[in-house]
Amino acid sequence: MVLCEKEYFMPHGHKSDRATGPDTHFGFRRVPMADKQGLVDDVFHKVAHRYDLMNDLMSGGLHRAWKDILVTAVNPPRNDRPFHLLDVAGGTGDIAMRVVAAGGAGTTVTALDINPDMLAVGRERAQERGLDHAMTFVEGNAEALALPDKSFDAYTIAFGIRNVPRIAAALQEAYRVLRPGGHFLCLEFSSVDVPGLERLYELYSFNVIPALGRAVADDAESYRYLVESIRKFPKPESFAAMIRDAGFSRVSYRPLSGGIVALHSGWRL
Repeated sequence: MVLCEKEYFMPHGHKSDRATGPDTHFGFRRVPMADKQGLVDDVFHKVAHRYDLMNDLMSGGLHRAWKDILVTAVNPPRNDRPFHLLDVAGGTGDIAMRVVAAGGAGTTVTALDINPDMLAVGRERAQERGLDHAMTFVEGNAEALALPDKSFDAYTIAFGIRNVPRIAAALQEAYRVLRPGGHFLCLEFSSVDVPGLERLYELYSFNVIPALGRAVADDAESYRYLVESIRKFPKPESFAAMIRDAGFSRVSYRPLSGGIVALHSGWRL
């Protein structure tokens, strides 16, 4: 399994403010809504420089296949036709660089993240790989994107939306910034649907993942939170209903690896 690609967002036209409102969950803990974003930020400040290594270790490399499936669904044009992707919670640039490499000369990506440490990793990697000409890194909050209406052809968020304090607000913002015909794609942990696998998955998640975090990153608690956050995320049918409620059409989801992960899809028509 993977951490989460991150998350982070905020109301249109504003700089990031902490969400306000009733209590919510931070892993298995109940916390004030206003505190969640800061707690999530602390987690990703801690894990930024070991993020991709830990993803490989925790998922046995499977996260790479899941992300390849996401990029195939994005389907950037291979010619010079303009195509602009917004990759939210994409600070390390992993999805963004994959899409740029898969697309043609007209493909550009804005990678948005609330965490400057993650963005610093992404900028450095894009420069090293000679892809920075097609990528823009933006610090921002998913619940209130300081981006124009109807300005992107596709929106992706990989392993990040479960950390958003107000998921419905982020989905509404995704709908707002997509052009008519734009594609929303969300890769996120889901509900295991293979008999016998669920128990093994639970044992692995709550015992092996924090131990790996302690051994590799000297931080078991951050990885325990990431495991807990998966269990608190809505079931795939419920999340699909939230995507529809945000205005999207042709909403669907595809379970991957026995339901460990799901790829959610919706269109702005």
